[in-house]
Amino acid sequence: QVQLVESGGGLVQAGGSLRLSCAASGSIFSINAMGWYRQAPGKQRELVAAITSGGSTNYADSVKGRFTISRENAKNTVYLQMNSLKPEDTAVYYCAAHGVRTRAEPLRGRDYWGQGTQVTVSS
Repeated sequence: QVQLVESGGGLVQAGGSLRLSCAASGSIFSINAMGWYRQAPGKQRELVAAITSGGSTNYADSVKGRFTISRENAKNTVYLQMNSLKPEDTAVYYCAAHGVRTRAEPLRGRDYWGQGTQVTVSS
């Protein structure tokens, strides 16, 4: 089985920074991509940033220039550096691993999700 654990959330003032971490564990052969999603109260979950195993990145327009996603493939770990935080960034942030191939299913990629970590930005 695959488990994703997020950390690094918390309370920060507007303009401040936070760094989120997510580590995937289990009998993992490969991960096609990892990403960060967020969900604010009353809103749909949205993609914040994603990164492939090769290093290609994609960001939501609302966070471009402020957030940076990175990864350490050998550790199956992904990070999200969040700078110039705004109150509208307040949400539960979820880590996801896409196209995960495991010892049990080496020929099929599945998606796995973390439990989420709260980020609150005060004005």
